[in-house]
Amino acid sequence: MEGASTLATLLGAATLFFLLVTGGCGYSLRGTLPSHIKTVAVPVLVNRTPEPAVEGLLTRAIVEAFSTNGRLKIVSPEDADAILDGEVTGYALDSIAFDPAANVRQYRLTVTLNLRFRDMKRNEVLFQQSGVQERADFQVLGAVADTISREESALRLAAVDIARAIVTLAVERF
Repeated sequence: MEGASTLATLLGAATLFFLLVTGGCGYSLRGTLPSHIKTVAVPVLVNRTPEPAVEGLLTRAIVEAFSTNGRLKIVSPEDADAILDGEVTGYALDSIAFDPAANVRQYRLTVTLNLRFRDMKRNEVLFQQSGVQERADFQVLGAVADTISREESALRLAAVDIARAIVTLAVERF
């Protein structure tokens, strides 16, 4: 039994040594974004939902997320090394909480997208993902105007979260 304990200790020490040596040098098991991709274009998403203007809000959020990430510069499609395009395929508002009189008190907003990230220099798809979703919950205060305002706020929050996830997919998944 003592031999197994010594073996486990040696294995643990070897693993720790490997992590320390590789951790400090930037080594990763993932690849990196192809080095020739320095710029990205994000055309306005296609809206396949009945919800008006949702595509503009989501597109602006994605552009902002790329801008704040700093890895890729936003440019026009004709100047881009890569293009991220997509479509909004779902916009669902679900009741998730009720008061004792069965009035809705909380909603969940779910937005769904299909995305494609293309390398324009090599004319290849770097990734394509369907069904990317984000959710945001919001409470109903009572007045319809307040509910609409809260839905718009929830959509903005969901858009920011989706945009961050999309940028992570685009620049860090390789």
